[in-house]
Amino acid sequence: MDNLCCFNSLYSQLVGGSSSCSSGKGRSSHAPIKYGFSLMKGKANHPMEDYHVAKFVKVKHHELGLFAIFDGHLGDSVPAYLQKHLFSNILKEEEFWTEPARSIAKAYERTDEAILSHSPDLGRGGSTAVTAILIDGCKLWIANVGDSRAVLSRRGQAVQLSIDHEPNTERGSIEDRGGFVSNMPGDVARVNGQLAVSRAFGDKNLKSHLRSDPDIVSADVDTDTDILILASDGLWKVMSNQEAVDIARKTKDPQRAAKNLAAEALNRDSKDDISCIVIRLKG
Repeated sequence: MDNLCCFNSLYSQLVGGSSSCSSGKGRSSHAPIKYGFSLMKGKANHPMEDYHVAKFVKVKHHELGLFAIFDGHLGDSVPAYLQKHLFSNILKEEEFWTEPARSIAKAYERTDEAILSHSPDLGRGGSTAVTAILIDGCKLWIANVGDSRAVLSRRGQAVQLSIDHEPNTERGSIEDRGGFVSNMPGDVARVNGQLAVSRAFGDKNLKSHLRSDPDIVSADVDTDTDILILASDGLWKVMSNQEAVDIARKTKDPQRAAKNLAAEALNRDSKDDISCIVIRLKG
């Protein structure tokens, strides 16, 4: 069985669908790296629209930690599609092992094109994404579109690795594409008065005014890095990066840490779905 077939077989174990509330945990063969996740439905009057990936797999004699939060809007079809296809599209690229950033960018573009081509089946909705690939426990590659976020703890200090793609900060790009940014209705800046993020997968009706290319960064995992947090904006709307790191570092169990973060966001009256993955990179 070739490496891609091995990966596809393993990948079938990765996916865990959205639900009103779910959690879980796992660990790397590179002790003592562990992860935990918690997904909690928000107070908004719609079904849960968040999906996640959290898993370690072996590919080409390497161990890869694959982690993602997909935060859907106008339905869960697009985040469900991302959950099944985005990482496999990234790892189909042979150049992933030599040019990971290029492979990630190409896979994001190819996946968005596939979503748009399947729009009659997937609907008019879309999704943000934040993804993390941990290679052999020592190298992180982070990519994102939208406002789900990746935050790293270095000696207890929060470092935001992703970039929030908000309409006001990318107004120029939106207007250059013929769109506009409006705070009406409501008090949140939205693309064409509809979408509160400036980059997303899907959203065929707005795609000519949106971007879906990710921001990509890498980071070394060393003795100074202890925790990585991936979470949807349901957490970040009510909690600062440093507050999240402080809460996550209080317990060595990453699943409990993820649950504590989600519970605290709910206590702070977050209305959105709350999805969180905590990766503990050292004991």
